[in-house]
Amino acid sequence: MTNITAHQLVQFCDDYLSTHEFQDYCPNGLQVDADRPIGRIITGVTANQKLIETAIAKQADAILVHHGYFWKGEAEPLIGMKGKRIRLLMQHGISLIAYHLPLDAHPVLGNNAMLAKELDLTITGALYPHQKHPIGNIANCPPIRSSDLATKIGQVLGRTPLHIANNPDRLVTKIGLCTGGAQDMIEQAAKMGCDAFISGEISERTTHAAHELNIDYFASGHHATERSGVRELGNLIAKQFDILVEFVDIDNPA
Repeated sequence: MTNITAHQLVQFCDDYLSTHEFQDYCPNGLQVDADRPIGRIITGVTANQKLIETAIAKQADAILVHHGYFWKGEAEPLIGMKGKRIRLLMQHGISLIAYHLPLDAHPVLGNNAMLAKELDLTITGALYPHQKHPIGNIANCPPIRSSDLATKIGQVLGRTPLHIANNPDRLVTKIGLCTGGAQDMIEQAAKMGCDAFISGEISERTTHAAHELNIDYFASGHHATERSGVRELGNLIAKQFDILVEFVDIDNPA
């Protein structure tokens, strides 16, 4: 095994994910620099306190997540819950690295690509055709009843999706998907001729939209739909640099 610097690791990830080509709501890459060599990494969906405490217990040098810190519009002072998290990282010499939209969109190990692969779907295009790096995708599959698709999603993700069904016997062949909090893309999915749309969250308005657009909606969990991207990026890093990388799943029903 070897050690690498945080900047070497981030340079590799930035290049692989084409980070510079995204306009995001948070900084991608190195968010907290502990300025020490990295030989052990903990990966997870969100940099919550429990994940940080787990990284401390496992003597990790860095944490790699999909949801990091410093989102646009959030309060800037490092106080309260946010201050405690940053303080823990700094006190224990743990760097924090985060990738948001670049990890959603990557065509090989991105969240959407991995969800499609796990559900045996074939991505055929972009939900928004003008996007160079699509955040949402369109996928095809052999005809499947929407009720059976709900069952399959539950089996793959380990949680039963909330299925807004217009006809449980409808045969689904064209599916829009965008992991996480993309429920408002349902109208675009319908516009693109999709029979169904899969995302993570649901809002009150989503139910009405699904019925009025005559498209089935599967609210499959923000956390559940976004586990695979960061886990696979971690696996790639482990192979590339011969360092220890472990995915830790802090369960979240939302």
